[in-house]
Formats: sequence, structure tokens, C-alpha cells
Amino acid sequence: QVKLVESGGGSVEIGGSLRLSCAASGTYISGCMGWFRQATGKEREEVAAIDYDGSISYADSVKGRFTISKENIKNTLYLQMNSLKPEDTAMYYCAADNRYLLHTLDKDMYTYWGQGAQVTVSS
Repeated sequence: QVKLVESGGGSVEIGGSLRLSCAASGTYISGCMGWFRQATGKEREEVAAIDYDGSISYADSVKGRFTISKENIKNTLYLQMNSLKPEDTAMYYCAADNRYLLHTLDKDMYTYWGQGAQVTVSS
């Protein structure tokens, strides 16, 4: 059974930084992994995605501020978040699939999901 566990969430001031991690277990993820987020009262939205070969997509709202990366040997996904804004406040979810998904930002394409990590940005 595949399990994704996020860590690294927390509270930070405007302009601060956080790094999220997502450790996968139960199977080796040989396809696509991504980060999505959901603010209170809103739908889950895309953040970034990375394929096994390192190809990456970002949502326009985080381009230039967030960096997605992956350590294949550790089966772990990361999201470095810089210059954080209040609108980045949300529960952040890790997602994975063993297919090559062309680093898609379509959340419906992912099979496996973590439980989420809360990120709160305040002044």
C-alpha cells in the first residue's frame, strides 16, 4: 500500500520561507509527483508537478517563488517556498502516480495522496 507523508508545514510571516517534504513508502514512485493546496472554503488547486525525468510545471501563482524537487533514491518530494504571501495559506497535499503524466497539474490524474501539511502565512 502506497503511503505519502508530508512534513515541514507551519506558520511564517509574510516574505518568509518554508520547505515541505513528502516521503513515499510502500512502493517506489517511478512516475509523476506533485503538490496541490486547498485553502479553507476553496477548491484544491495545483501548485507544482515533477516527472521522474525531472520535467517540471508550476502554477502561475507560484512561479519564481516556489521550487519543486525530488530525490529519486529517497523516494522523497520537496517544495521550497520563498517570499510567502497570505494567499499561500492553505493545506498542502503531496500527490503521486506511477505513470508518466507529462508533469501534469491536473489533480484528477493522481492516484496517491498524502494527508496534508498546513502552511499559514501571516503579517
